Formats: sequence, structure tokens, C-alpha cells
Amino acid sequence: MLTDLRYRLRALFRRKDVERELDDELRFHIERQRETYIARGMSAEQAARQVRLDFGVTDAVKDECRDAWGVRAVDEFARNVRYAGRSLAKRPSFAIVCVLTLGLGIGANSAVFSALNAIVLRPLPFPDAHQLVRIDQYEPGAARASTFAAPARVEDWHRMASAFRGVTGYFLDDLTETSGEFPERVSRAWVAPRFFDVLGVAPATGRAFTAEEERFGGPQAAIVSERFWIRRFGAVDDGRRRTLRIGTQFVPIVGVMPASFTFPDAGVDVWSPSAPDAPYAQNRQATWFVTIGRLRSAVTAEAGEADLNRVQAALGQQYPATDARLAVRVAPLKALTVGAATRSLWMLFAAVSLLLMVACTNIAALLLARNAERRREISIRYSLGASRARVLGQLLTEAMMLACLGSAVGVAVAIGGLHVLKTSASGLPRVDEIRLDAALVAYSLTCAAGAALVFGLLPALRTTGSTIQQGMRQRHTETPVTTRLQWSLVTIQVALSVTLLFGAGLLIRSFDRLTRVSLGFDPSRVLTFRITGNWGETVDFAALTRRLNATLDGLRHVPGVADAATSLATPGVPFDFDSEVRIQELPPEGNRRIVASARVVSSGYFSTLHVPLVAGTGCADDPPSPGAVVNRSFARLYLTGATGLGYHLQELLPDRRPAMSATIVGVVEDAREQGLSEPPRPTIYWCNSAPVPSPVFLVRAQADPATALADTIRRRVHEIDAGRAVYDVRPLAERLDDTIAENRLRTVLLTAFALIAVSLAGIGLYGTLSYIVTTRRREIGLRMALGALRRETVLLFVWQGVSVTTAGCIAGVWLSAAAGRGLAGMLYGVSWIDPLTLAGVMAFVIGVGIVASVWPAVRAARVDPIQVLRED
Repeated sequence: MLTDLRYRLRALFRRKDVERELDDELRFHIERQRETYIARGMSAEQAARQVRLDFGVTDAVKDECRDAWGVRAVDEFARNVRYAGRSLAKRPSFAIVCVLTLGLGIGANSAVFSALNAIVLRPLPFPDAHQLVRIDQYEPGAARASTFAAPARVEDWHRMASAFRGVTGYFLDDLTETSGEFPERVSRAWVAPRFFDVLGVAPATGRAFTAEEERFGGPQAAIVSERFWIRRFGAVDDGRRRTLRIGTQFVPIVGVMPASFTFPDAGVDVWSPSAPDAPYAQNRQATWFVTIGRLRSAVTAEAGEADLNRVQAALGQQYPATDARLAVRVAPLKALTVGAATRSLWMLFAAVSLLLMVACTNIAALLLARNAERRREISIRYSLGASRARVLGQLLTEAMMLACLGSAVGVAVAIGGLHVLKTSASGLPRVDEIRLDAALVAYSLTCAAGAALVFGLLPALRTTGSTIQQGMRQRHTETPVTTRLQWSLVTIQVALSVTLLFGAGLLIRSFDRLTRVSLGFDPSRVLTFRITGNWGETVDFAALTRRLNATLDGLRHVPGVADAATSLATPGVPFDFDSEVRIQELPPEGNRRIVASARVVSSGYFSTLHVPLVAGTGCADDPPSPGAVVNRSFARLYLTGATGLGYHLQELLPDRRPAMSATIVGVVEDAREQGLSEPPRPTIYWCNSAPVPSPVFLVRAQADPATALADTIRRRVHEIDAGRAVYDVRPLAERLDDTIAENRLRTVLLTAFALIAVSLAGIGLYGTLSYIVTTRRREIGLRMALGALRRETVLLFVWQGVSVTTAGCIAGVWLSAAAGRGLAGMLYGVSWIDPLTLAGVMAFVIGVGIVASVWPAVRAARVDPIQVLRED
């Protein structure tokens, strides 16, 4: 068995040696048989003649030997490839059109698949990533959807939950690292014990935190990212112990994480231990941890949620004041990481798959026309003894060669497409993981193989089904079946193109409506940035407020600055933070449940953004008592037409106990604080310049561009506090633009796919009509010889093209309805079955059909009847 396999491999890879040995062996047997006949008394001529009769044709004997070697199929395939290459070389224009069409379809499909695979399909870059979950605490029915957990509660969950291998948490903070020449803002993650164990990733260099370092008052330690390590200390590890300088403290670096580790996000460069036994961590109402956990094997997220709710119920009995009303929600970490991008990517993949189907249908129509012209050639091959299987194999080999060449072009297109995606979709999660890899190449080759079967099999079967007589007789005429198949393929292309174009039209109209909405404030000439701060400053809120007020005062005196303010969140960027309040002046029946979107802003906020004031004043610099400003929607909904000036608001905690209170000092016009696509909500602007240690700073410049102030602001902040760094400096208009980046990306890509599909459908219609004109030259010549006018001939073929295009449009209407329903959740201000968009799409596609039909029709009208009749 092993010897036979070796011989087969030798016959395959050392063909010349084996062929030479075969010739030698045949000559040996022939010579030996001839000598035997001579020994029996035959003459040399008689012996040679008898040997020839015995052995027959030596080539046939060689073929039998080759069959025994098992390489006959390889030989036939090699001949088919050589013949396919020569055949395509004779029609280079046909081959180029097919390869480019298929390359475009495969390339676009592969690029979108690569993004879908990297972001949605591929597991998170952690061992057994499916076991990782996000754990949120919440209070059912509460207005404010706070999902953070107290450190003490996280430790209880880890200790008491049986469905989890580990539960841990983290929160993000900023620090100003001063080890280098200039202060540098660094994003830091404070992590609970077991953080790296739960994620299943260890430092690439050094070690994780020890138990002593995770205790309150224990030794300080930090783990840094590889990016920070290289940027700050260089790539060479000389064995010296490195430290971070944070203020007046020197913190030793005990480990460096792998370059692939980017959790919680790619901006984090330092991880520090958060001690669960710290005095401030024992307050069960102080919630700041984002909680993650690792489930045990074979435990689902639903089972983990049930287990944690059992644990939380027990904690509610133990700590009724803080835990009794809480519930727990568990969701896969991957689903929360990917977020809303999943739907957009699946939509783009469906669209680009339709584009690939249009490309395959286009090539099938071209092959059907080309193979129809080769019926005489195929009939001759039949007459010479070729079987249908061999002819079918030859035609499929040509289709496979086109598919392979198209796949090579497609990989090049996909590489360019990946670059475009990574550049234009930088806001998508996991976008850095999109890259050219083996999966992309394998997918492209799979698309090529599938495409070859799709567009190659039907024309090949149709062409090889003709008999010898039919092939010889159909040299100059078309067949009705072939024509119907070609028109059917064109109709399919048009229907798919209408579907893509309708979806693109809906997204274009939606995006146009979205960009035309009134924000309620003026983002032009407003620069946004942050200044480093840390949560430790919240211990003394008065000092934090003084620091931020002093910074604001200094910024307002910078030349070129019109006004400045701070805000908890960037205006116009989605930020869900609701408050439930009570209005003291309203009677009990008027104090129905009042829930409003909450924003925390400083003085100068409304003048900086040019938000019109309706009544009262804005936030003051040094108010005698806490103040608040409400918008017109709040006043209209909850104040029954009154301005509410002087009314007192009391914010309610989840247990409905009053927390902070403020006096309504003003009413402003509605602004789209939650984003362009969200209508204004009832909103309360709590006046406080220090909502967090690093609020968003808003500076209005007196002239464009606002970015010209960036260096001046950095110098001014350095003068005010040399230990702080300015970071994340961007114009407000750019941030608002980022909120619609995903809408723009899917609109642009779907529009591009739709236009390509319509172009391919037009090319398919043009090619089909051109083929029909060529095959019906004799009929056209006879019609014109009998008196048909050229205008009538033109109208005849244009009408054919328009009829097929219209049929495709009608079929596309049904597909468009399904596409529109799928896009319904992505539209703004447009119905998913918008008749205006559908009418415009059908008119455009029919116009393309008319343009594609004109030139073949004109060619038909130019046929010389005398020349055609002479050819016959």
C-alpha cells in the first residue's frame, strides 16, 4: 500500500522520469517479444509486424498505464487549464470585464465580511471569552438607570455566587504622569482583585498584583500597557526597575501587559489595584465599579443572572437599607462590547452579498451569450468523440479560472476596502482588530468557488445540452430558450439593483433629514477639551469647585475667548442620566412622578452655546444657594404653563428620599442634548461647575477656527496648575459629527454598492441586447429589406430593454418592501416604504435601462441588409 502511494506521488511530481521509464519498459517488452518470435522461426519483418499487432498503439498502452497511476484526472485538468487560458486570451475584453466585475463583487464582500468577522463573529481576545459577562445592578422602576456597583457588593457577589469562577470590577480615572520631560495625561483603570484572572490574561513581562498590593495601605504598584512602556521608556528592557511619578509619589511598575490587551478600552495605559478593604469602599451606597464576571463551564448567562439575583436577595435581607430594592442583570460581555454596530454590519453584509449576486448573474449572462457562440465548436468536439462530461469540465474550468482571477483582484480590492473601513469607521468597537488575515483570503477563495458554480454551471449545462445537429444548425441564429434565460438573468439583476438602490435612497433621505434638524444651540467656534483630574479630589468638593472655577476664570480672560463653561457631558452627544424630582410648590396631586433628563453645567453654559433664555437667568458664578435651569419642555409638561421661577426642586434617591435641592432660576429653549436623532426631552440643568473631577470644558472662540486657541489654552492651564494636562481637544462640531458617523458610513457604503449594482445591471442589459442584435442580424436584414424603417428597429430593441427593466423594477418592489422593513430602525423622519423614494428609484433604473438599450438598438438599425443577405 505504501509502495503504491509512493509510486503515485512519484508519477505526479517526477513526471519526466516516470515517462522515460515507461518508454524504456515498453521498448524492452516489444524487443523481447520480437526476439521470441524470431526464435520461433519468424523473419525479422514478420516478428515486428506480429509485435505491432500484439501491442497495438503504444499511446493507448501508455494511457492505460497512466490510468493505473491515477494521474489521468490531473492530466485532463492541466489540459483544460491550458485550453481555458488560450480561449480567454482570444477574448481579452470579455475576460477583463468578467474578472473586474467579479473582483469588485468579491472584494467588497470580503472587506465587509472581514469587518463583520473581526467585530461581531470573532470571540473577544480572551481565553474562553464566551464565559465573560457584564454584571449590572439596577433598581426596577427607578428613574435613574445606574448600573455601577459598590466595591463591597462586588466582593459579596464573588464570595457567594456559585455560578461564577470569579467576579471583579474596575473604574476609569485620569492621572498626570510626570516621569517625562512634560506632564502627560494617562488613562488609568482602578481594578478590583482577580481582574486579570477573570479576564484570563497575564502580563507579558513581570507579574500581576500581589495580595499585599491589593490591600489598603499596602505597597503601591502599577501595571502598564506595552504602548506606554515603549513610549515612555523605550522598547529595550535593561532590567532596571521603572517607576511612574504621580504627583509627589513614585509608583513601581511591576508588569507590562501584552500589546493585544486593550481592556476596558484601547486608551487605558495604567492599571492600579483598588483595595476592597479600604474604609471608603465599605459604603454600599457608593457605587463606582463596572462589574465583570467569568461563568463556570456550561453555565449560561441566564443561569448566572438567576444565581446572582438569589445572592442579591440574601444581601437584601442582610442589608435592607441599601440592597433590598436592587436586582441584577447579566449579559454577555461581547454583546455589550459590540453594541449597536452589529445591526449595521449585518445590513452592510446583506447589501454586499446582493451586490455579489448581481455580479455573478451578470457574468452568467455573459457566459451564456459567449457559450452560445461556441455551439458549433462544441458540436465539432462531440463529433470527434468528446463526451458531454469532458466538454462540461472544460467550460467549468474556464469559469473557475475567471473566478480565481477575480478572487485575486478581489483580495486587492478588499485590502483597499479594509483601509477605507478602518479610516472611516474609527468609532466602531474592535475596529483595530480588522486586518488582512488567512480568514479573509479563505473567504475570498470560497466566494470564488461558489461564484464559479453559480455563474458557470447554468451556462455550461445549457450549452452542452445541444446535439451535434442543433449546434451546427444554430450558427447564425439565437435559440428562444437561451434568450429567455438571458432576459431572466437581466431581470434578476435589475430586481436586486432596485432593492439596493431603494435601501440607499431611504438612508440618504434619512441622513439628509438628520443633518437638517435644529440643535437648539450653536456648535460653531466651540472648542471642547478635558483637564486631568482624579476621583480622589471628590473628598473635598469645595476645593474641587474652587479649582475648576479658577480654571474657568482664567480661560475667560484668554485673548480670543468669548466665554467658557463646564458640563458633565458633551452637548448633543447621547448621555443617559435621568433624575426623578419633586417640586415643593406644587400640591400633592400635582406632584405626579416627574422624571427629566439631567445635565450638570456651570455658569456661562447657555451663553457659550448660544442657547436662548426664555425667562429668568442662567447659572450664576457664586450663587447664594444651589440653582437649576429647566428647558421649555419641562415647563410645559410639569409646570402647566408657568415658568416655575423660584420653585424648589428636590432630587429623589432610588428609595425616594430627597437628596440635593435647587431653586429654578431660569427657563431656556429646548436643545437636542441627547443627539440629533432624539427630540428634546424635559431637561433639568443643575448648576454646578464641578460635577466630576474632569468635566467637559467648553470654550467659545471669537473667530474661526476655534482650534487656533488650543496651544494658548494649554499654556494658560499650565500657568494656572502646572501639574495638570489638557487632553481630548476637539471642536464641538466634530464631536457632533461623530454621533452620526455610523449613519454616514452605512449610507455611503450602501449607496456605493447600489450604484455599482445598477451599473452592472446596465452592463448586463447592454451585453444581452448586443448579443441578440448579433444573432438576429439575418432577421434584421430581412425586415429592413422588406421595408422596415430604422426608427422602428431602434424602438423595437429599446422597447425590449425597457420591458425587461420594468419587469425587474416590479419584481424589485417586493424585495424593496422587505429591505425597507429591515432598515426601519435605522431611519429618521422617513417611512420604511416611502413611495417618493421608490418612485425615484424606479425612474432612475428605467432611465439606466433606456441608456443601456440605445446603442445596441442603433447598431441594429445600421445593419446593411444587402451585406447580411450576401453572408448567407
